[in-house]
Amino acid sequence: MLGIRRVDRRPEWRERLEGAATRLNALGLYPRPFTLARVAVVVWPGFFAVPGMRGFVGFAAWRLVILRRDVVGDGLLVHELCHIWQMRHHPVRMPLTYLVVPYRTNPWEEEARMAAGEPSRLGGSGG
Repeated sequence: MLGIRRVDRRPEWRERLEGAATRLNALGLYPRPFTLARVAVVVWPGFFAVPGMRGFVGFAAWRLVILRRDVVGDGLLVHELCHIWQMRHHPVRMPLTYLVVPYRTNPWEEEARMAAGEPSRLGGSGG
């Protein structure tokens, strides 16, 4: 139909998501630990055909992570789950920041990149 597949209930995905949650909690970014409760992860390639989304491979919104494909690195899972954690602590401020701060310099993106072990894009030639 729409090509949406929920993957977070599959044992191999559950193990990877639990590992990503453990990595996030080790960082201690927020007072309440991250939990996978009520988090859904779907693979939905068609979502990334929407204008403005074509350059992305993952997207997170409150309790949902959308992935372009089901073969992704653990760093991307950590990055997207970090956004879920951010939204749990700042449910209004975090998403609204994307309306006024460029993606490249957005502090929520910087925090998610750091959590995933990705290089910072501030002041660099990153892409």
